Amino acid sequence: MEKVVIKDSNYRIRKGKILRTKQLTKLEKLFEIALDGGESLDQEPGQFVMVSIFGVGEAPISVCSSPTKRGSFELCVRDAGKVTGAMHRLEAGDEIGIRGPYGKGFPIRILEGNDLLMVAGGLGIAPLRSLIKYAFDNRRDFGKIHIMLGCKTSDDLLFEDELNQWFKRMDVHYECTVDRAASDWDGHVGQITTLLPGVHLETERTFAIVVGPPVMYKFVLRELIKKNIPENQIILSFERHMKCGMGKCGRCQIQNLYCCQDGPVFNYADIKNMSEAL
Repeated sequence: MEKVVIKDSNYRIRKGKILRTKQLTKLEKLFEIALDGGESLDQEPGQFVMVSIFGVGEAPISVCSSPTKRGSFELCVRDAGKVTGAMHRLEAGDEIGIRGPYGKGFPIRILEGNDLLMVAGGLGIAPLRSLIKYAFDNRRDFGKIHIMLGCKTSDDLLFEDELNQWFKRMDVHYECTVDRAASDWDGHVGQITTLLPGVHLETERTFAIVVGPPVMYKFVLRELIKKNIPENQIILSFERHMKCGMGKCGRCQIQNLYCCQDGPVFNYADIKNMSEAL
């Protein structure tokens, strides 16, 4: 498996300024950030950065915007710990540290010319959004686009304004489901796997990209294999505890692989026999 080369520049912490924030849910907040001096982040869809809150600590956060967005980038942050909690208390004008980008992103050159089935569970829509927006901005480079999204409740839906736009697009097949429906929810109810049987695919030219909580993967994989999507056309993005982002600390190790360098994006065919991966 190809190793990601860490550039010398990625060891340094760059100063980032928060341009705007938006509360998405009770736990998730969106940050738009510009690097000092107009530097470009130069990320690939699916990569992540290490975010430093001065005097507090550092945490890995997936970039949720496309590299086609110039001049700034976006992070969707869940308030889940000391660093992310401190970040939620920041506002426009505040400064943070940015290290990276790190990891192996979605294989854009391989995906081009093919149909995409993108499956997201919960917060998994954040890193997947970087690929979705890239595909929208380069729409002629891709075939059919299917987006399947699942959440616990409608209150957990991220980027709700954008989801409504996706639903209206004629060149996208978008569906959303929730595990538990409130009285004002008129959409699909059930786990995300209930959406997949009804999707019509040309499996020989379809790549499935799956991002979500670990418990979701084995059930979604089962449905994708039932639909005869080749194993080497299934792409997974993993969440793991990361401390350094550069393959030094071993926190994110999956047998002989480092999620921060060999991933977080993996081809299912490469890791299907690794018990620690799934």
